[in-house]
This record gives sequence, structure tokens and C-alpha cells, in this order.
Amino acid sequence: MKQAWILMLLCAAATAASAVAAQASNELPDMGNPVDAILTRGDEYRIGITVLRQLREQGQILEDPEISEYIQALGSRIAAQASDDGERFTFFVVRDPAINAFALPGGFIGVNQGLLLATKNESELAGVLAHEIAHVTQRHIARSIRAAGRQSLATTAMVIAGILLGAMAGGDAAQAAIAVAQGTAAQQQINYTRSNEQEADRIGISYLASAGFDPNAMSSFFETMNRHTGLAGQNIPEFILTHPVTTNRIAEARDRAKDYPVPKAGNEVPYLLARERSRVVAAEADNDLRTYYEGQIAEGHDGVGEKYGEALTELGHGEATDAVAVLHGLHQRYDGNPTIAAALGQAQMSAGATDAALATFADALRLSPRNVPLTVRYAEALMRAGRAREAHVMLLDLFNNVPPTPEQIRLTALAASAAGDTGDAYFYMSEYHIANGNLPLSMQQLELALAAPNLTGVQRQRFQARLDEVREAISKDRKRKPEEPARG
Repeated sequence: MKQAWILMLLCAAATAASAVAAQASNELPDMGNPVDAILTRGDEYRIGITVLRQLREQGQILEDPEISEYIQALGSRIAAQASDDGERFTFFVVRDPAINAFALPGGFIGVNQGLLLATKNESELAGVLAHEIAHVTQRHIARSIRAAGRQSLATTAMVIAGILLGAMAGGDAAQAAIAVAQGTAAQQQINYTRSNEQEADRIGISYLASAGFDPNAMSSFFETMNRHTGLAGQNIPEFILTHPVTTNRIAEARDRAKDYPVPKAGNEVPYLLARERSRVVAAEADNDLRTYYEGQIAEGHDGVGEKYGEALTELGHGEATDAVAVLHGLHQRYDGNPTIAAALGQAQMSAGATDAALATFADALRLSPRNVPLTVRYAEALMRAGRAREAHVMLLDLFNNVPPTPEQIRLTALAASAAGDTGDAYFYMSEYHIANGNLPLSMQQLELALAAPNLTGVQRQRFQARLDEVREAISKDRKRKPEEPARG
């Protein structure tokens, strides 16, 4: 899998470097910030979104509404403490059991499912996110490239890939990629990256504390990772390889935490639910977690997370009635929690209690209006109940107010199709392809939308305007790309 990621990152970096080259021929660099002369914020965003889209295409992103909503909300809470310079942040969970996290250029921050499971509490997870957010706000990718000196765009692409590999494929891969690009300058680049780690720790702890989390969590997680190094350097977590942890670094993080107050314990329920949900959703098909949860509960670990994970596992194995019983008890105890309510509604639907399920969803939405996972699950239930038009209207109301993920756009298209709104179905599929970076397919869907029968005047104008935008974007993209060199 790592080899595929390496190739993907090299391609992404080369694509971004081509965009930089095309722009450089027509635009002067922004002299307000020295790093912009090498890599502008627009360039960083293009690199990040390209990598994210390729990760999504390869099925590496954990596309789960509940998990996505949780990690985005947690990350946004911390990112809000950073200076408001217009930086956009997107947080996502990767289907990878390795303990690691990484920051891509442009504010894209990934957390491996393995790291989520390795944390003991929400503050530890928040500490990792705060560290990665600091990498983005301090523009460490662009600064590292600038520190290496001006170079050809091909070399710049390799340096970008090397830095990204340092976040996703381990320190050795990063060093090799940079060495290929810069030769004897590799060690200097690595040293600069180490200083970035120190700066990300320092600034990250300030973000962590300002967001109301325990500032000691960063050093406690470092200590946990340090204990996992194994004998003779074996079985080292990827987090250690990509974020080298030393006793000095742990001590420095602990000393910095003393400058901030320790808040009272917060509500850990959303974290515990997300952690166990990621365990179940990302489990291999041949991994029966029922034995795991039976053991946990038998040992007295029967909190909300374990009970929720047990119920999800039962539901996944077709034991919907058992899942309903567990989730009903949790729902009574944690009334108002939308994640538990959504799971209960799904279990009731699977058990054949359609009316009870729809009532559960409706009651929960009154308490948590426009909650994304809850609305998505309710819409899915309405479609199963033959009420696709209601699902379509509900999804439109949600996504006119909350930016949807590609999978949520696709669900809206399916709801529109099931409701007989053919034109809208094609239109939403075009938006799905735009979100995934495939403009030619988007253009085809818009052409089909315009050919759909019984369009209103408003629909026709809307579809045509979007088609014109897509065609213009495709034209600009073709002009921006440099001509490929002649083949031998």
C-alpha cells in the first residue's frame, strides 16, 4: 500500500509543480511573503486537494458520516484558535491501522484509524491534531522548500513529494526522495524538518490549551508512543518515524504545558463513540469483533463506547434485534446524543420496525436540527420506506446550509433519481464528479441534465450556467498545462 501512496504523491507533486510553472510564466510572485515566491497558498491547496482526491479514489478515506463529522468538528474547534488568515481546514480519517497522522499542504489533515484507536482520551487526539494544524499554519512545506534554495520545478516536485512521504511513508522514504532531488542537501533538509517539529509542538500546545483541552495530553501521547518502540528498534509506530520522539522532546512538551491551566474533564462520549465506530467500520471482513467486545465487557470495560461498538457489531452480523436492545438502553441514558439515536434508528429499520425507526429519527432531528450524520441516516431510511421525495427535500435543505462530502452529494443524486427528479439527479452527479476532480465526467452529467424532460426554466438556467463554468474551467486547465515533451 505504501508503494502506491509513494507513486500517488509523486504524481500529485508533479501535477502541482506543472501548475506552478504555468502560472509563473504569466504572474509575478507575491512579494508580501517570501515563501509565496516558491509555493503560493493556491499551489498548496492544489497539492492537498489532489492528494486527498487520489486517496479517496483508492478507497483509503474512511467515508463514514459519523466519523467524518466528529473529526471535522474536533479539528475545527482547535483550528479556530489559530490566527484567522483565511486558511481552510479539512480533517479526515484514513483506513490504515498504522499509528500515524499527517498534514498535507492547503490545510488537509489526515488521521490514521490506528492512531485514533491508540489514543486514551480526546485530549490526546486533539493534541495530535493541534500539532498537525501548526504544521499548516506555519507553512512548513513551503518553508522547507524555500530553505532548500531555488531550484528547477522538477526538483521542487520531488522535494514536495519527499516532505509528504515523510508524513505518510516513514522517515527513510522521505530521506530517499529528498536525496534524489537534492543530493548532498538532503541532511540539511532533514534538519530543517526537525526544527519544524519543535515549532509545531510549541504552537500546537497553545492551540490545544486555548481550545479547552488538557495541555499535558501532547506529552502523554508522546510518552505512550515512546513506550511502543519495541526491542532493538523493532515494531516502531509510524508516528515515531514521522514525528521522532526523544526524551528531550517529551520533557519540553511537559514544561510548556505548565504555562497553561488544566481544564475540567469535558464530555468524552462523542470521542468514545467515534473511536469504537472506527474500530468496527474499518475492521477486516474476517475479523469478528463480537469476541473482542464480549471480552471487554466481561473484564468490566462496559462503558458507552464498548456498548456502542458491541451494538454496531451485532447489527453488522444481522442481529438487529440484539442491537436494538443495547442501543435502546444507551439512547435512554444519553438522550439527545445524535450518534446513538442514528444507530438506534438504523437498527430498528433492519429489525423491520420502520415506523419506530422513522419516529426515532424525527425526534432526534428536532433536538439536533441539520445534524449531518443524523440527516443522512434519516434520508436513507426514508428511501428504504419508499419516501424518496421527502428524503430529497431533506437532503437539499441540509446541503444548502452545510457543505456536503462527495458521498453525501451522491446520496442526494440517488434520492433525486428515486423521487423521479431526473434533471436534478444528473445535476447532483455532476457536482459529485466536480468534488472528485473529474470535470469531463461532470460536463457529461450536466449535458444529460439539460436533456432531461420536464425541466423548469429555473432548472435549465441553473444547469446551463454550471455547464458553462465547467467548460471554462476545463479550457483554462488545458491552457495551463505545459506541453508534454516529445517521446523518443
